[in-house]
Amino acid sequence: MSKENHIMKKIINNPESVVDEMLEGLLLAHSDKLKSIRTDNRSLVRNEEPVENKVGIVTGGGSGHLPLFLGYVGKGMLDGVAVGDVFQSPSSQQMLDVIRAVNTGAGVLALYGNYGGDVMNFDMASDLADMENIKVESVVATDDIASMPKGGEEKRRGVAGMFYMYKLASAKAELGASLEEVKRIAEKANDSVRTMGVALSPCTLPEVGRPTFTIQENEMEIGMGIHGEPGVKKGKIESADSIAETLVNSILEDIQIDSGSNVSVLINGLGATPLEELYIVYRKVHLMLEERGIHIHNRYIGEFATSLEMAGLSISILKLDEELQELIDEPFSTPFFTQN
Repeated sequence: MSKENHIMKKIINNPESVVDEMLEGLLLAHSDKLKSIRTDNRSLVRNEEPVENKVGIVTGGGSGHLPLFLGYVGKGMLDGVAVGDVFQSPSSQQMLDVIRAVNTGAGVLALYGNYGGDVMNFDMASDLADMENIKVESVVATDDIASMPKGGEEKRRGVAGMFYMYKLASAKAELGASLEEVKRIAEKANDSVRTMGVALSPCTLPEVGRPTFTIQENEMEIGMGIHGEPGVKKGKIESADSIAETLVNSILEDIQIDSGSNVSVLINGLGATPLEELYIVYRKVHLMLEERGIHIHNRYIGEFATSLEMAGLSISILKLDEELQELIDEPFSTPFFTQN
């Protein structure tokens, strides 16, 4: 392979300072909504007076997935986030600092993806918080159906469907619910959502300087994870309609959604997919669900959980009941999204 193939084309300064400079820029741009509670800026909370006896909700994870994870801190959404390096878990100390900062007496709920470092460090942070008499509960997102067959749901990865867990649990907390009730909603959201994605190109970690995996120019990979974890099938690139059919049919085989049901649909770009293409896919998803008598109560189309500059998308479908439908309509405001 020629040397030119390894040239990294990114608009950055020093590869080692990507996360620090991103966080600095984010805090300068959104100081009305976010503030840092550590000198390294790796623990962020809402820039507003905390509400006494409201359940605090925190998350954490590696950088490289904007707006996941830190883009969901804001009114009506999360209270705090711990930020790791690119594709790396934050430390247990950074997580503990966030837990402490958002605790106002009603306990704290930690929501995060099913990745080894995040699980280990949040478990450690929760144990340390418990020693300070801060009650912490956790719910781990497991919405990616490609990462483990049906029957092994608890081992699945958390991907873009995590948005729904954040949204619904946060709305419940905002209404003054107890920690147990907020946790119940987070679990219900996680149980009610399924996600599957397709990748068309790899991504390049700034400090590595070369693609994390390879996909041939004329290929795509169904089910690839947001860190480049292997998918379930590699093959020739197909049409938007064909991709939508594969993803939606896989989801509907994994979760029963009857005719007459209400759902929310999330079409998520992985970092380098134009909105035009996401809407072409949404069109097919809408028609497919309509044919089955499934009503789309609301939809979210854009970038919700990316993988640097990976090309591709994922589809998430959330099965709604009356309780979840009311919560999903609640307003929220973050640096990246607003719902009135």
